[in-house]
Amino acid sequence: VQLQASGGGLVQPGGSLRLSCAASGRTFSDYVMGWFRQALGKEREFVTVISRSGGSSFTTDSVKGRFTISRDNTKNTVYLQMNNLKPEDTAVYYCAADREISILAKRNRENVAKYEYWGQGTLVTVSS
Repeated sequence: VQLQASGGGLVQPGGSLRLSCAASGRTFSDYVMGWFRQALGKEREFVTVISRSGGSSFTTDSVKGRFTISRDNTKNTVYLQMNNLKPEDTAVYYCAADREISILAKRNRENVAKYEYWGQGTLVTVSS
């Protein structure tokens, strides 16, 4: 499956952005979809993940209550709505997909190596 992320940009603290990740090439609803981010000089870290149907999701504590993941299986797209952005949210955001992963276990859903497919990343900069 090919993933194309978009929607990044420069936003002031407290602002909002919505990232999109469009998938092609396979049956989208067969794939768990996740968002990760990587700040300059740091390792890629888990942000959030959504199940194949969209019925369940998990989000890292640092963005819980501010970021929301959703998906539209009719449009083959996953979204990341980011509100009340903070400077520490500045990073390149990547969408990821995997067909086999079980997201019930934290060690699976937060593990970069468990996701087979990755988008190219979109830069989010939070600054005044």
